[in-house]
Order: sequence, then structure tokens, then C-alpha cells
Amino acid sequence: MNILCTICARKGSMEIKNKNIKNLFGKPLILHTVDLACKIKIFNKIVVTSDSKKILNICKKKSNLLIHRPKRLSNNSISKIQVIKHALKYSEKKFKTNFDTICDLDVTSPLRLKSDVYKAFKIFKRKKPDNLISVNESHKNPYFNMVEKKNGKLKLVKENKRRYYSRQKAPSVFEVNASIYIWKRKALLKNKNIVNANTEMLVMPKYRSVDIDSEFDFKLIKALKEVK
Repeated sequence: MNILCTICARKGSMEIKNKNIKNLFGKPLILHTVDLACKIKIFNKIVVTSDSKKILNICKKKSNLLIHRPKRLSNNSISKIQVIKHALKYSEKKFKTNFDTICDLDVTSPLRLKSDVYKAFKIFKRKKPDNLISVNESHKNPYFNMVEKKNGKLKLVKENKRRYYSRQKAPSVFEVNASIYIWKRKALLKNKNIVNANTEMLVMPKYRSVDIDSEFDFKLIKALKEVK
């Protein structure tokens, strides 16, 4: 396989200012992902796409290509898939080659291990899905302890004829942990959603699935590291 690794990092952040370059264990958050990508030997090219010159500057010695993301792809209403598609097309033009497979590693998942990525590719090769996403087992379950308000009344998010009296007895559900995404080229260019008819998953441990979205998440990751 000719594999492109994309790392997407926008300068803006809803919760934390300059989140992607915030210091974590002595280096900017984004470098935890870039450094990991450099250790994974199956990637043919590693590209970083961002609308921030500062972010691109931090990564310039460790990636094969820096992509200055257009303004139209840099606001909160743009999906991750749109950014990855742009990175793919831009990279293919620059490197003058087509990539069979695209793997996106999210910057906000610094506890992900190299072995997680290799496991994801092992599943991807064996089951041959259109795409693969990483998940973890969900603590909350829509069949048991998740509710929504409809017409002024509370009801379970997911109703079932059978009643469940513990989360463990309810059907298993998973959270997308925003860590690893793998796509076949054709499927990436065709689809708009990350979950489709032929999507497979890698189940990661909860403690390696922390997705940094707030200051609390930064503190949680530091606490987990100390425990380890």
C-alpha cells in the first residue's frame, strides 16, 4: 500500500486557546502526534495541514509536506473529512502519485500508542472495509442511562422492548474516540460521513482514548501519566 498520513491542526479552538501547541510533557501537543507518525514505518508520506504558520513552523523538520489550509476549510462548520480530502488532493499533486490508503491521526489524542496504529492496519488489511475508525467502550449507554427530552418528557435515547436493569446487560455501544481514521482512497473521496455501510472499528482502552477538548482533559492526561 502507498499510505499517506495526515495530521490536521487548526489554530482556532472553542475551549482552549492555542490548544494544538499547548505544552504537554515538555513539548507542543501536536508534536506528540507528529513524533508518533515518524516512528510508524508503514507511512510513505506524512503531511501536516493547518491554517497557522506557527503550527506549520513547529512541524517543518518532521513532516514531508506542510499544507497551508485555505480559509474556507478553517472554520468550525467544516468537517474533518473535508480537510482530509483537501490534504489528499494537495499531496497527490505535490508528490505526483496516488495514495491507496489515507490514515489520519488526530492531534488531540496524545496517549495513543504506535501499537494502536499497527493494530488498526492489521484489522484494515484483514477485513478490507472502506474505512476504519478507533473507538472505546462507552461508559454511558443509550439503552440504559442516557435520556433525551421530547415533547417536554424524558425518555431513553434508544428504546427497546426489553428493559435493562444494568448497563452491563444492555447492548454494547462504543464512543468514537477521535484518534485513528483509515480510509481507502475511493471511499474517502466518495463519502461525507465517518460511519458508513462498510466501516470497521478498532477498540482502544479507555485510558488511551482521552480526546483533549478542555482544560480538564489536559489535567486528566497528566494524572493518567503519573499513575502509569
